[in-house]
Amino acid sequence: MFTINKRIARVGVVLAAAAMAGCSSTPTYPPAPAQTGSYDWNYLVGPGDSVQVFVWRNPEVSGSFPVRPDGKMTMNLVEDIQASGKTPSQLARDIEKALAKYIQEPIVTVIVAGGIGPFDQQLRVVGEAAKPQALNYREKMSLIDLMISVGGLTDFAAGNKAYILRTVDGKQERLGVRLEDLLKGGDVSANVDMRPGDVLVVPESLF
Repeated sequence: MFTINKRIARVGVVLAAAAMAGCSSTPTYPPAPAQTGSYDWNYLVGPGDSVQVFVWRNPEVSGSFPVRPDGKMTMNLVEDIQASGKTPSQLARDIEKALAKYIQEPIVTVIVAGGIGPFDQQLRVVGEAAKPQALNYREKMSLIDLMISVGGLTDFAAGNKAYILRTVDGKQERLGVRLEDLLKGGDVSANVDMRPGDVLVVPESLF
């Protein structure tokens, strides 16, 4: 009987500690940097994008072309050119080189319509968000913009225990964020900048 009571007491201590951890608003990980809005970023073409190619004085070569899942695209006179991972300007220069075999000094302009971007630049939200999903990154996108896009938190979310997985110089970091303070408490100091490739993880509350 003494052994059973001892085990019950131990379980009670563990549950109490877990409850205190769940109620704490302090992030488990180093906090994400404060919002600056000064991040320098260039859009990269990705699979699923629709690319408008304009070749000056050659409308028969111009047109709208999709980027395939393998990251390549096929257009008039040019087959299987690598598009994913390049800026529109870089892709335009590559198309000019490919068309130079057929057209004298081609001048190409590339415009991306309905851009999605490559997978490593997309934002992902997993866990206790209302609508977990992957989204394309937009310039100067912040944490609150991301949460609006996914519909906020569920009733079971431990918002102040959420964190961002971010790759910096080839190494993955975990950065704590305070979603409850931001969304429910209106604390704008909890708003932080997002970066291409960020993964926001929203854990479930223990109670």
